[in-house]
Amino acid sequence: MVVELTNESAPISFGVSGIDEIAQNVRMILNTRKGSVPLDRDFGLSWSVVDLPNTRFLQKLKMEVVQQVEKYEPRVKVREVSIYPDELVLDGVCKIKLKIEVISL
Repeated sequence: MVVELTNESAPISFGVSGIDEIAQNVRMILNTRKGSVPLDRDFGLSWSVVDLPNTRFLQKLKMEVVQQVEKYEPRVKVREVSIYPDELVLDGVCKIKLKIEVISL
């Protein structure tokens, strides 16, 4: 099953399972800064790429998204990553859109 997700925040639900749990976990990975989780400093996405030129930034961030999502949510394979930086607002916010394949529940 292929699912499309974004990094847009959503409320955390503690009783979810199945696809909803996987989607929530992936959003958590995409919205967590690497180094901010005390017992797992590797969890999340690195901000070290933000000062790179745009083409390198996009390539590095896409690689990081695939690596981190597949590491921390082993029930999925990332099939596509699209990143949309907001060119009008220079605040460093990017919309990340993923297509993931759920390989097990």
